[in-house]
Amino acid sequence: MAGYSARELALKVLNEVDTKGAYANIALHKMMVQHQPVGPERALFTELTYGTLRRLNTIDWVLARFLNKPLSSQNKWVRNILRLAVYQVLYLDRIPPAAACNEAVGLTKKYASPRLAGFVNAVLRRVVQEKGAIVFPDPAKNPVDYVALRYSHPPWIVELWLKELGTDETIRICEADNEAPATTIRTNFLRTTREDLLRRLKEEAGLEAVPTRYAPEGIAVRGFYNLQELPAFREGLFFVQDESSMLVARALNPTPGALVLDICGAPGGKATHMAALMGDRGRIIVFDIHPHRLALVRENCARLGLKSVEAVHSDAQEVDKKFRAAADFILVDAPCSGLGVLRRKPDSRWRKQPEQIPSLVALQQRILKSAAAAVRPGGVLVYSTCTVNSAENEAQVRSFLSCHPDFQLEDLRPFLPEELDVKQTMAQGFLQLFPYQGLDGFFMARFRRKTALGAG
Repeated sequence: MAGYSARELALKVLNEVDTKGAYANIALHKMMVQHQPVGPERALFTELTYGTLRRLNTIDWVLARFLNKPLSSQNKWVRNILRLAVYQVLYLDRIPPAAACNEAVGLTKKYASPRLAGFVNAVLRRVVQEKGAIVFPDPAKNPVDYVALRYSHPPWIVELWLKELGTDETIRICEADNEAPATTIRTNFLRTTREDLLRRLKEEAGLEAVPTRYAPEGIAVRGFYNLQELPAFREGLFFVQDESSMLVARALNPTPGALVLDICGAPGGKATHMAALMGDRGRIIVFDIHPHRLALVRENCARLGLKSVEAVHSDAQEVDKKFRAAADFILVDAPCSGLGVLRRKPDSRWRKQPEQIPSLVALQQRILKSAAAAVRPGGVLVYSTCTVNSAENEAQVRSFLSCHPDFQLEDLRPFLPEELDVKQTMAQGFLQLFPYQGLDGFFMARFRRKTALGAG
């Protein structure tokens, strides 16, 4: 590891995210490749990086109690050294506070200045001594600030969820968002079985791997970072994909030989899953506006050995111009606020803004309008997002039905396990999944176009 500790590597990533706007997963992966930490150091590096980012606003709020000047005005290295150390002090019981403080002092001398080491030491010693006296806002008087600081989420997201879901549900989601999720992979049933893939992962790579609870092709993996290094990946035996995402293709349930349109479908996770469900028989067309993402679709199809998937550069709002009333099945995996995947992207919660949502809702409506016109009479349309937000989900469904009387919702229970249905809505034709179910927070609704207006 060229002499770099897990804390030092984590500091480098935190600094990239903080000062350069880097995405944590990309910066962490680059650091992994460059320095190749192994075993416990690899795990600790990931834990320190993602954990600090998940708890960032709580950490900053705690630090503000012990600083005379705003954290934002501190030396950039000192700022992130303090954050990293406070995360360990507050949330990692297995690390002695003295070790976290001493390492922070050493990092300060190396990356900032020896004269700042005493300041860092003094601040952290006070945090250690007084952490038991930290009092969060009163939940009865200020529930938004209480949840936002106690469970480290932006206040606007907390306020949204409190209004839509209530306090208990909001806290459950926030708690789940702060847990490190397992990586899930989808077995390529065209080349292997889940049982054989599980055996290979355990015997050849020594991975801790277990079947997923809901998706019959899914496997949950812990204890390994870059699955693309595995021979089984190169052989096209699996695709890295969250279990929620796997369930979307099953909600659509396309039949062999069908014409399927996958709107906004790059990099092809759901399309390649649908191809497997169809036995690679039929025509699946993936549309995306970004050419570089379409290249990933083609690359994934080649690796998985699929022939039925095509990648087409097109605006999702204009799909009906070429395929009016032609498609048997359409999947609209819409651009969304991504509030359901905060556990998987620790820094993303701090990048999102409430002002983005109205424009996303309008874009979703335009895409749905185009997709609806491309569905043949009797055909199926599934709308999905990776968010937990009524405006983009349930309200979007109501809006769509009011504008498209030739569509009706269709019972999801024949396609998905009923134990997923915590809100008891699958019979109505839609489903909201939550992070506390051990899944990414996805929404899906299944519509069928009537064979004639007014027909059932």
